[in-house]
Parts: sequence; structure tokens; C-alpha cells
Amino acid sequence: MTTPPPQGQNPYGQQPPQGQNPYSQPQQPGQPQQGVPPQGQPQGFPQQGPYAAPGMPGAAPEPPAKNKKNILRVVGVVIALAVIGGGWWASQSDPAAAKAGDCVERGNDDDNNPELKIVECDSDTAEYKVLAKIEGKFIGMTAQSKCEDQAEGFKYAYTQTQGSDSFLLCLDDA
Repeated sequence: MTTPPPQGQNPYGQQPPQGQNPYSQPQQPGQPQQGVPPQGQPQGFPQQGPYAAPGMPGAAPEPPAKNKKNILRVVGVVIALAVIGGGWWASQSDPAAAKAGDCVERGNDDDNNPELKIVECDSDTAEYKVLAKIEGKFIGMTAQSKCEDQAEGFKYAYTQTQGSDSFLLCLDDA
């Protein structure tokens, strides 16, 4: 029968390097030591998933920047469409969109700038009916004579000039 080697000695006569467990398996270069948790990670806690620190091995991956750019593009398109749609909807009540047969109301009592808005003809706010719309720039007596030629029975002439967009509305009571 053989006697066991004294405690702390290697049975093969080799001494382990300082600080190494004589009973651990040999370590391959580049591999973590088996049986020992990584530094900074308490034993018993998950090393992967949402609890791992960002950027650490096993941490949930960051969403790619490409997805963020796509989301921003979609949001931008939605906002642009909303602005365009809102502008189109608001312009539907602008007198520049009026045509013969439409009804309008005054936004105020100022005869020099009545701020006409298109409304439904069967609404209580409809004050005038458009008999004719004539494109071009007209003032005073020229507007009166154009309405006399184009809209029989007219009572009021409304002119508007905005940049190159000028027109005349010949109106009657609604």
C-alpha cells in the first residue's frame, strides 16, 4: 500500500504556480476559467438577458440604428402628410376655392376686408351665393361692369388679390 502525499503537494511531484488551485483543470489560452464566476458578477445571478449590463457579453443587443432611422422616416412622412392634408382642408373654405353655386359667409363687418369663407348653402351662416367667379385683377367700376356682364342679378362684388392670384366674385343674397 502506498501512502498519500502530504497535504498541499502534487502527487506527481510538480508544484502548481502561485495562486492556482492544484485540483483545477488546465486552462486553455483565451478561455474563461471553469467553475469561477466572471469578475463583477455575483454567483447565482443571470449572466445573460435584460439584467446584464449593456455592452457586456450576453447582454440584450441594442436595436440597430437602421431601425431607428426607418422609424424617424415614417414619423416624418406622417407629419408631412398631416401638414399637407391640414393645409388642403383649411384651403377648402378660402374664397379662392369658391366657384359659381357655392355659398359664403362674412367673417367680420369690415367692408374693406370681409374675410369670406365658403360654407354649405343650407347652413344658417350662409349669407351670399356666388353667381360667378372671374379670374384677373379688378377694381371699383371695372369689377361692377364685369359682374353685370357675367352674372345677371348680382348685388355685391368681392375682389381678392394675393400675389399673382387675383379674382372677382359676383355675389347675391343666399
